[in-house]
Amino acid sequence: MTAQTATTGYRLTEEQLMLRDAVRLLADEKIAPRAAEIDRTAEFPTDVRELLAAHDILGLPFPAEYGGVGADLLTVCLAVEAISRVCATSALILAVQELGALPLLLAGSPEQKQRWFPDLAAGRHLIAFALTEAEAGSDAAAIRTRAVRDGDEYVINGGKRFISEGNLADLITVFAVTDPEAERHRNLSCFVVERGSPGFSAPRLEHKMGIRGSPTAELAFDDVRVPSANRVGEEGDGFSIAMRTLDRSRPAIAAQAVGIAQGALDVASRYAAERRQFGRPIGDFQLVQGMLADMDAATEGARQLLYKACTEIEAGSRDTSRWSALCKLVAGDAAMRVTTDAVQVLGGYGYIDEFPVERMMRDAKITQLYEGTQQIQRLVVARALLDRD
Repeated sequence: MTAQTATTGYRLTEEQLMLRDAVRLLADEKIAPRAAEIDRTAEFPTDVRELLAAHDILGLPFPAEYGGVGADLLTVCLAVEAISRVCATSALILAVQELGALPLLLAGSPEQKQRWFPDLAAGRHLIAFALTEAEAGSDAAAIRTRAVRDGDEYVINGGKRFISEGNLADLITVFAVTDPEAERHRNLSCFVVERGSPGFSAPRLEHKMGIRGSPTAELAFDDVRVPSANRVGEEGDGFSIAMRTLDRSRPAIAAQAVGIAQGALDVASRYAAERRQFGRPIGDFQLVQGMLADMDAATEGARQLLYKACTEIEAGSRDTSRWSALCKLVAGDAAMRVTTDAVQVLGGYGYIDEFPVERMMRDAKITQLYEGTQQIQRLVVARALLDRD
């Protein structure tokens, strides 16, 4: 059976092309020279955050009435892709800003948006997304963090794991159990926890293979009191909000993967044209040409699926979850394959940090893991196919 679609096709608008080219130029000139150092020091690039804020890039996901740009999903992904081409860590600043804000964008009240969006859109504040726990990764319904109502407040106790920028964020959208007796998919609620709240801490940072300049934190909640005005949506809506959030955030991870793959392909192509062995450029050898062609095909195929998925999701397709999972699945696998082949094209030079492809290969791996592993994406796609009439 053919896919259910809400749109017949897509073409990038003039505005989208201009934004893509502008972000790409900014990334090449200002971020690329910093990428190796960001990876080496494993320090969050505050200067890049300020750069993205100054150029309104962090404002892309937010509505214009709150000081944002009001960009659609595809436009946000174009920016993530352009930055990821030179530095996956830096692209995460925008991707995480969108991810953390999506629960509010999807289910927040007008008062909540007015309260928090202006500072987020301007890049003055960062926001993170706290769903994962030590025993609740792919199985989000297994969350144990509790939020107990106490008058006009909720008291949150528990912990979160693998939270991007959790130690830096001014706001964190946190998912916690509010009714342990309810069904698994109706027992969660979503809250905005503000940094500095008594009882909240980030006691540990992970040491990671890639995206090393983006801190990944463990969070602890010890009798953290949150006003009921900070609850997003109704009690019991948390699981639905989380799943709807991932449907719209996974394309940004696909965009990160496409950008990483394109960056690796660019480096490998230049190297193959310049590196000489046996008296000629290695790009003259058919085995190398075949690798480059396969890398290009995988990258472009992932890109086109991503762009199509964005237009389907934005148009309200009934197949939103499938499109979201498909683009992340294909792009994540493409990024891993392309970056690994890029290291192979460069040979010994690909294995050392004189060239960026070893960093790109390390960064690519996370796109197969976070916001749902590739195995989870395959389950989502399969269920969508099997549930059709």
